[in-house]
Amino acid sequence: MTLANSVKGQTVCIAAIKHPMVRAQAIRFGISEGETVMIQEIIPAGPVIVRKKHQELAIGRKMAEDIQITLVS
Repeated sequence: MTLANSVKGQTVCIAAIKHPMVRAQAIRFGISEGETVMIQEIIPAGPVIVRKKHQELAIGRKMAEDIQITLVS
């Protein structure tokens, strides 16, 4: 399952970021494999907004499609 396929309100764990360029950008956002984030909002054909602790991040749809996740709750 990818971050782009998640549902608002889910808590997910970042399982894998395969593409090196996407991994580098995610690390700049403070997101890496093993991190737990909550899905705040999914904008149709737009970004996925996630919450990590007290910070909200908008992750572009293309980038979200390259981030593999596992469901926590």
